[in-house]
Amino acid sequence: MFYLIGLGLGDPKDITVKGLEIVKKCDRVYLEAYTSILTCGAEELEKFYDRKLIIADRDLVEQGADDILADSGEKDVALLVVGDPFGATTHTDLILRAKEKGIKFQVVHNTSILNAVGCCGLQLYSFGETVSIPYWTETWQPDSFFDKIANNYKNQLHTLCLLDIKVKEPTLESLTRKKREYMPPKFMTVSEAAKQLLQIVENKKSEELIIGEKVMCIGLARVGSETQQIITCNLREMSEVDLGGPLHSLIVVGPTLHPLEVEYLQQFSLKKS
Repeated sequence: MFYLIGLGLGDPKDITVKGLEIVKKCDRVYLEAYTSILTCGAEELEKFYDRKLIIADRDLVEQGADDILADSGEKDVALLVVGDPFGATTHTDLILRAKEKGIKFQVVHNTSILNAVGCCGLQLYSFGETVSIPYWTETWQPDSFFDKIANNYKNQLHTLCLLDIKVKEPTLESLTRKKREYMPPKFMTVSEAAKQLLQIVENKKSEELIIGEKVMCIGLARVGSETQQIITCNLREMSEVDLGGPLHSLIVVGPTLHPLEVEYLQQFSLKKS
């Protein structure tokens, strides 16, 4: 059997009982380590599970799927995923590959940021399309996600923005060499995301925008962990906020709030008024 197991968002104990039982019996257990990260390290997971894990980086998950699935028709193999297994399309592809090979599979779900975001007090059914905000470079600065945020806002909906992470990304120089070299890991913060949104607002100042620097935002950091932080302020203020280490998420709040949302959000206000 091939198992795809969600780990949740916090520490080693966030795995479900079902997931833990499977991990302990598997012949091989991989830890997917590039679409997201846990606030703890792989060493803590190994200590809690009392077994070694095989780190599955981007190259292995995307290009070595056959290696992960190898022997899973005769042995039990598991891939551990931060959050919920279906939070990334990469994992959907693994299931399709397993089906093509006639390999039995089982998915063990867990909490993801897509539902844990409710910790800020916004009602989940009031969210529109989720967007991803990528790191810009000097030559690549896409802004199509802004239109999706604006469309959600127009429809009285909140927008969850998933922020870019770079783990084991090859340097541009090494792509032309035989020896692969990697950039240091980096994780987008709410302030970096806010600055990119402000730049888009500036670039589009000749247009009639319904979203500007005063739009209400919520910054979240390390959701599900003991060091979780939440703050609410406007977009301009968010560009100066420091919520510490990864992972961060940003919410652009819709124009209309339910009274319960307003009451709950007040505790996270940058300006206690």
